Amino acid sequence: MDDRFNTASGWVLFSGIVALGASIGAGMYFHADSNEYPEDKDWGYFVEGAEEEGGADAGPDLGTLLASADAAAGERVFAKCTACHTIDQGGANGIGPNLYGVMGSAIGGHAAGFAYSSALSGHGGEWSWENMDAWLTSPRAFANGTKMSFAGLSKPEDRANLMEFMSTYGGAPAKPAPAAPAAEAGEEGVSVEGEAPSEAEAAGAMAADEPVASANAAGDNEGATKVD
Repeated sequence: MDDRFNTASGWVLFSGIVALGASIGAGMYFHADSNEYPEDKDWGYFVEGAEEEGGADAGPDLGTLLASADAAAGERVFAKCTACHTIDQGGANGIGPNLYGVMGSAIGGHAAGFAYSSALSGHGGEWSWENMDAWLTSPRAFANGTKMSFAGLSKPEDRANLMEFMSTYGGAPAKPAPAAPAAEAGEEGVSVEGEAPSEAEAAGAMAADEPVASANAAGDNEGATKVD
């Protein structure tokens, strides 16, 4: 009896040692104690954390993006929307409303008979380029409480192309103008406040003063002659 108990106890102890060793080995192999991620991400979808505000370049303004937008590229982006929306004139509403002529229409009131959420129907305004861009960036941020589950399009170029494609179905309001390029500081011939003038500028200033100095000298000599 004692031999069987000792044998069973030995096996239990041995199993515990094996399990502990396997746990340590697995932790070392999969870097359980570190915050590093494996290079091979094929095992799943890795979601990058959002960059802190101000950490990335804002990129071109909306007007500049729309000036070079491509409707054909936007049609490929719209393929993501076809599960819920139609865009042909007279198309039926689906999970989402038909989108023919949506650009420039009232927010939450475009498609007759569609049951918009109160977040959209009570939003106000129209689907301008700016509002549509904000909506496509993040529907929930634009209208908190919307029934639309789409997460949004993170690339500004994709949003611009998609809106360009949508505008070919029923028209759209005038596009915003591209932002004017920033004025270059220190243009040729103009010194910037706080900076010393260049040699050319200093020489020009001296040349401009010479006639005045000569005239003053001539006047002094003339005055001295008259006094004599």
